[in-house]
Amino acid sequence: MSRLAAALLGAALLVIPAGAAAPPTQFEVEESLTCQCGCGLTVHACNHLQCSSGDPIKKEIAERIARGEDKATILAAFRQRYGEKILSSPTFQGFNWIAWITPFAAVFAGGLGISLVIRRWTRRPPPPPPSRPAAPPPADDERRKRLARELEEFDREE
Repeated sequence: MSRLAAALLGAALLVIPAGAAAPPTQFEVEESLTCQCGCGLTVHACNHLQCSSGDPIKKEIAERIARGEDKATILAAFRQRYGEKILSSPTFQGFNWIAWITPFAAVFAGGLGISLVIRRWTRRPPPPPPSRPAAPPPADDERRKRLARELEEFDREE
């Protein structure tokens, strides 16, 4: 039985070419392209009735899939006609890699900044204890005598 299974598996591998992939679906290709009507949505998600841009693109995608073109070929044709703006996500070529890295770098930098602030707050030394009020300067004898005399006079007046 195992020889039969191995033979069938080997035959299947010979029949199916290694690079063959399933043909793209209409949905996959439409989601990879941005509608050019100005709505900012993908061709599939464009909600304009009788869109002057989305409807012809959908029709052309269906024709290309029917001819057997793969997703990369279809996207390359639209990219050549409309430029990079037709793609719903930037490619990894040239300067576009910054569009992929920037959000992750911003999140990482924000997390690092928050962790440093929290670390400083938790490691901050406690405030020093309040200092004792300074002792009043010693009064000289002359002032003490004057104070005692004035208090005696005050007591007599009452």
